[in-house]
Amino acid sequence: MPGPQPAPLRDLDADIDRSAAPAFVRAALQRIAAAQPNCIRWFEERPEFRIAILAVTGASRSLTRLLEHDASATAVLGNLGERPNLDPAADPDTVMAWKKLEFLRIAARDLAGLDELETVGANLTRLADDVFAAACRITAADDLAVIAMGKYGGRELNYASDVDIMLVGDGSPDTVTRNAKAVVDIARRCFRVDLNLRPEGRDGPLVRSLESYEAYWDRWAKPWEFQALLKARAAPGNEEMGQRFYDTAQRWLWSHPFGAEALRELREMKARAEQEIARRGLAERELKLSPGGIRDIEFTAQLLQLVHGQLDPGLRSPTTLTALHELGAADYVEPDDARALSDAYRFLRTVEHRVQLVDEQQTHTVPDDKQALDQLARVLGSRDTAEATAVESFMSELRHQKLAVRNIHERVYFRPLLEAFSETEPALSPKVASARLRAFGFTDAKRTQAAVQELTRGLNRSSRLMQQMLPLLLDWLSGAPDPDLGLLMLRNVLTGAQRRAQLVEAFRDSPDAARQLCLILGTSRLLGDTLVHNPDLVERLPFPERLRTHERDDLVDAVTTAISWREDEQSRQDGLRRWKARNELGIAARDIFGASTVETVGSDLTSLAEASVEAALASLEPTIPFAVLAMGRFGGGELSYASDLDVLFVYDGSGSAATEEANRLATRLLRFLGGATPADQIYAMDADLRPEGKLGAMARNLDSYEKYWRTYALVWERQAMTRARPVAGDRALGAALLSRLEPYVWDAELSGEDVREIRRLKARVERERVPAGEDPRFHLKLGRGSLSDVEWTVQLLQLQHGIRSTGTIRGMDLLERTGLLAPDDGAVLRASYRFCEETRNRWYLVNSGPADSLPTQPESLLWLARSLHTGSSELREHYRRVTRRARRVVEKLFYGQPA
Repeated sequence: MPGPQPAPLRDLDADIDRSAAPAFVRAALQRIAAAQPNCIRWFEERPEFRIAILAVTGASRSLTRLLEHDASATAVLGNLGERPNLDPAADPDTVMAWKKLEFLRIAARDLAGLDELETVGANLTRLADDVFAAACRITAADDLAVIAMGKYGGRELNYASDVDIMLVGDGSPDTVTRNAKAVVDIARRCFRVDLNLRPEGRDGPLVRSLESYEAYWDRWAKPWEFQALLKARAAPGNEEMGQRFYDTAQRWLWSHPFGAEALRELREMKARAEQEIARRGLAERELKLSPGGIRDIEFTAQLLQLVHGQLDPGLRSPTTLTALHELGAADYVEPDDARALSDAYRFLRTVEHRVQLVDEQQTHTVPDDKQALDQLARVLGSRDTAEATAVESFMSELRHQKLAVRNIHERVYFRPLLEAFSETEPALSPKVASARLRAFGFTDAKRTQAAVQELTRGLNRSSRLMQQMLPLLLDWLSGAPDPDLGLLMLRNVLTGAQRRAQLVEAFRDSPDAARQLCLILGTSRLLGDTLVHNPDLVERLPFPERLRTHERDDLVDAVTTAISWREDEQSRQDGLRRWKARNELGIAARDIFGASTVETVGSDLTSLAEASVEAALASLEPTIPFAVLAMGRFGGGELSYASDLDVLFVYDGSGSAATEEANRLATRLLRFLGGATPADQIYAMDADLRPEGKLGAMARNLDSYEKYWRTYALVWERQAMTRARPVAGDRALGAALLSRLEPYVWDAELSGEDVREIRRLKARVERERVPAGEDPRFHLKLGRGSLSDVEWTVQLLQLQHGIRSTGTIRGMDLLERTGLLAPDDGAVLRASYRFCEETRNRWYLVNSGPADSLPTQPESLLWLARSLHTGSSELREHYRRVTRRARRVVEKLFYGQPA
């Protein structure tokens, strides 16, 4: 302050220098004193006023502006123990002015260290209650009850919270809606009011009757909407109506068991929010949604409430800290973990409060501006020391707290279960333990207990590490499509002391490897078996680039190296089979992890098959020019995991010796890759598309092919050749065959009779080819509007217009580019093709074997849907939607029916 000053004011200068923002505080006090000279003496006469005004001006620009322009606000700081008076007859303007003063008082008490976090949240909630009560009184909304939700319902509001509410009304819909809008309009003059938790969100009616809420909960409510009811409480308005809503909501919430699917849906929603934070680069600075943030703590408490609250009413508190205390006291969570989560919650919420108070903005992010971050650290009590700056100390504590929260969050659901399995008198009863396991997808508690005991048996280093890691592994397994399968396969992968020791060490060094392993093991027994025989691949799982399929020529070099040194055909087959399985694991893992598109999976599987055929053929040591042409999906570069390899064989030469050698190569190649038994099979190869089919020669020379095509070829063979492509052996010879056949495949006009023949053949396929036991209503390959519909349509258009492409997607692209396929039609066909192909591929992995229709067994359908991050009914409905649209396009373009 300028000029000579008495001793107390000189002490004020020292206090300002010790404040969070000395320059800002000093300038603010000068402006306040200039506008309100009478308050200068309060710095000397009222120590609590001095503490409060220094704290407020050092922490909040918005509240500082209020103090500068409103003398009544300054007076509030002189009497923090008394709430400002709200006139019962207050109008909306008066209510808004009162809200500002009470908000200031709450913040000042908080910043001055007079109130704990719980009290601050309760005070802010009481403020909101008073505003809604005044709004209901002003509008005479006697037919309306306000239902507090979210942090408002939990009595834990922060300074810039949305005030979440739902509204219940009784009476004339027009009158009730008009009153509701009036109440909300008044409240929105004081804070942000959010009604999006109501049924149907923004699209739903603003206010509903209690009967309407019940009808919605009965038919339409999602798991997150029941989770939201954990926080519901009756707020101001019609008390009797609000209490009836609360009682009814509690009955609905706790009378419906919260199962594995509902739990999985909530966890996936939370994971998506975390991924968005990471995508925006905010993981370190975000306080609410990032790993280790506030949501981790709230989510932990709420999930355990939903799992166990049905049987234990003591767990049903809407307030996070109360719920954590109850969970710890009843041993649903280890008491130390409950205390650590509570301490971290208080810390993170306090930081959130300080960030929001700066400008009363709804933010949950620590600032990246150096000056703002320094001020925040100082507001929170940090100061520069010889060891660290205030910012360094604060950020270190923030990282420590978030890391502690995340570690507990990832283990908290299963750590008490491990103790329950190992102790003679466990804290969790068998009934409670079984309920938690079922909620997380483990259906057989005894089998899970046996697996856990086997995995943690022993006193050596690896056993101790496994005991520490198993809660985390079980948590990750619970997120896989089939947790029971995942746990079984984990036991298999970890069989053997040496292997277990190596893998447990790998888990410790790379938790991401363990996480990805759990996802694969809980998705596919087939892939799990591959990992049992190739445990060295586990360490690659966190790195998609290390799982990437190499270029074809590199693959050929690699597989040739893997089998060429082996002395006999059987050992070469074994080597090729193992090489293929290892590479196919990489393709499937990237597929499951979402690192590959449908097209990439098809291309990678095709490259793998080409290299295998090339190496197998080379091992037979051809003595004549000999080529393999890929047909069907193999030729299109669009193999699925279940695809056969459709092939043609061509050789160059004449005479019996050449014919004999060509037949030897073709027959031996089919046997080499097809195996003597299904267990020996590397690839199922099919040469039936050759001239004359099964009755024709296995291999032909160029002249023989041309003679056949000149005289005997049918239109379906012409269609099949649109996908022909040389893939192994003498590829120049293969190209020569395509050149010889070009006049018959591409140059000849497709007559009207040819088109009708293709349509007749397709119709016959639709009638006859769906195998017994598969559901024709949901057939991914042969169903109406599914894969074959799209492929046949594209191939017909290609033949009609001379558009040369072996692949379906590429063919559509070219047809669109030349104006022969409307973009809207192309989009519809692509959507169905990609959905059906992705689903068929994933069902192969989940089923660990080929199948072409959506599973009919509910459990299998559930596992498939989980792997595709959807629900069973949603998966079927998606199939219906995309195939129905595609079929309409097929009927127009393929069958020539009017649109």
